[in-house]
Amino acid sequence: MVYAIDISENFAPAKITTIATLLNVVLPLLTTGAGLIFLVMALLGAFNLLTHGDNPEAVKKAYGTITYAVLGLLIVIISFVAVRLIGSMLKVDILPI
Repeated sequence: MVYAIDISENFAPAKITTIATLLNVVLPLLTTGAGLIFLVMALLGAFNLLTHGDNPEAVKKAYGTITYAVLGLLIVIISFVAVRLIGSMLKVDILPI
């Protein structure tokens, strides 16, 4: 009975040979993670805004949470665009769309 599969012939190891290859792997993961964090923070701020509507200090804190979530998402989008622009100026194929 065989429980293992021989992958030495049919399975090439993953190779990251250039920075562009590394960025092609890492940047979409980070962007997706940032989007999920934005979603959680925005929902948390909205929930706090709805549940603490009579407390002015809590409402201010909830608006701050939503504001920082939007600012964080804008920073991620701007940095993504900057990486794309730098890649196109240097003629490096980064993140084909």
